[in-house]
Amino acid sequence: MSSVSAQWQKQEVNTDASFRGLDVVSDKVVWASGTGGTVVRTIDGGKNWDVIKVPGAEKLDFRDIEAFDANTAYILSIGNGESSRIYKTNDGGKNWNLQFKNSDEKAFFDSIAFWDKKNGMAQGDPVDGKFVLYHTTDGETWKPVGTDKMPGALEGEAAFAASGTSIITHGKKGIFLITGGTESRVFRSNDRGLTWTASDSRVLRGAPSKGAFGIAFGSKDIGIVVGGDYAEPEMRSGNVSYTSDGGKTWVTKLKIDRFGFRSGVTFINKDTAIVVGTTGTDIT
Repeated sequence: MSSVSAQWQKQEVNTDASFRGLDVVSDKVVWASGTGGTVVRTIDGGKNWDVIKVPGAEKLDFRDIEAFDANTAYILSIGNGESSRIYKTNDGGKNWNLQFKNSDEKAFFDSIAFWDKKNGMAQGDPVDGKFVLYHTTDGETWKPVGTDKMPGALEGEAAFAASGTSIITHGKKGIFLITGGTESRVFRSNDRGLTWTASDSRVLRGAPSKGAFGIAFGSKDIGIVVGGDYAEPEMRSGNVSYTSDGGKTWVTKLKIDRFGFRSGVTFINKDTAIVVGTTGTDIT
C-alpha cells in the first residue's frame, strides 16, 4: 500500500458545489454529483466540464450518481422524507425525470447501485428495525423490496451516505450493503435482494461516526471494505478489511490502516484498488 496523493491533477470546474458522487464511465466520460442540485460531466477526459443544475433540486445534495454513457445517468439525493429522491437523464443532463420521491418522513436514503441500465437498487437507513430497499426493473419506476428475508438492523446500526459505495452490485445477481454505527456489518445477497446474509465487517464501530463507508470487488472472490471514524480521521486502526471468499468472511490484515480513515474504494483492475479519504489517497 502506498500514497498516491501527489499524482492527482486538479480539474477546474466552474462551480462552488461540494461533490461526493462520482462515476467514471471511460477515460473520456466522467460524471459527478453534489450539493445545490449540481451535476457535472466531462466527455473529453476532463478538458472541459459541463455544470448542470437539476431544475427544482436547488436545495438537494446528490450523494450518489450511476452513469452508463455520455447521455444516461441516475442521481440520488439524501435527507429525511422528500429530500431523498432519484432522478434520471437520457440526454446528457439536458432534461431530468424525477422517478422517485420518498414519502416516509422516517426514511433517509444513502446510495444506489445498478446491474445494468434497467435493473438497480436504492438503499435507505433502517425504519422500525428494517432496512429500506427499493428496486427498479425497467429503469423508470421504483418499488419497495420486501426485507422479511434480510437480517434486521441492530440498535444504532445504519449506513453512510458518503461516497455512493455503501451498496454495490456484484456479477449478474449479487449485491452488497455495508453499515456502521454501534455495529458494522456486510450484508450479502446472491439473488438481487430476495434473501440476505450478514457478516462482521471487521472495521471500527461503536459510535455514529464509525463503521464501513465503502466496498468494492476486483474479482468474484476478492473484495475490500474501507471505513473508520470520520470524527477522528487520523486514527490508524480498524479502517480496512479484506475478503477472499466472495464476501462470506472478512479479515483485517491489510496495511492500509496506517493511512487513517477512508470513505471510498474502487478497483481499476482485478489486482489494483484505489482508496480515498479526507486525509489522502492510497493504492494497493
